[in-house]
Amino acid sequence: MLNKLKKDLEKVADSKQAKIFQKFFKTGAGEYGEGDIFLGIKVPVTRQIISNYELDLEQIQNLLNSKIHEHRLAALVSLIKKYKEGNKIERGGIFNFYLANAKRINNWDLVDISAPQIVGDYLLENPGIKNILKKLAKSKNIWERRISIISTFAFIRKEKFSEDVLSISAELLGDSEDLIHKAVGWMLRELGKRDRESLKCFLRMNCKKMPRTMLRYAIEKFEAEERKKWLKGEFN
Repeated sequence: MLNKLKKDLEKVADSKQAKIFQKFFKTGAGEYGEGDIFLGIKVPVTRQIISNYELDLEQIQNLLNSKIHEHRLAALVSLIKKYKEGNKIERGGIFNFYLANAKRINNWDLVDISAPQIVGDYLLENPGIKNILKKLAKSKNIWERRISIISTFAFIRKEKFSEDVLSISAELLGDSEDLIHKAVGWMLRELGKRDRESLKCFLRMNCKKMPRTMLRYAIEKFEAEERKKWLKGEFN
């Protein structure tokens, strides 16, 4: 089955698009996506192909081990489907499987489509183990750190655990990676759409030490004049 799936993906590969993706996802030497290989398949096409398959965890593991980006994307789309259809015990197994493979979920798009759907959703159901997010936030691996904050999108959508969104954001304030700055700013912005006062309270305490990109993302939905004040540190 896996060979057929891989052949189906190869049939729609686009070498020109692959070159565009490899630049966009920073696959050059020393860049965050170094070594990532693309077939050049757009996400909706990959989703459509994988929808014709039912994979077990061993097959998903095989795809996650691949150096080809679309293989790993297909694996995660399949894993999300298994998670949604699973019972409580099965979802727990998939949650653990996901975390065990976190370092293979190694580009920002792979994290963003999967972390809220699996990690975030599972922690909503099992809030007693939410401290796993702080452990991920302290990881030396950039993708585990991105998982820690992007998973909180599930909390934001359900308007729960806003204190955890802010706690993980605070943990990542000093991160050196722009991809983390953008992710934290994005989650703060999404929280602010639902709870503007909590966002402002966080900004009052932290905006002067926030990376500029993070702050810009966080205040993106503010009015222009208010944004200028926050950027200048002129707030009340």
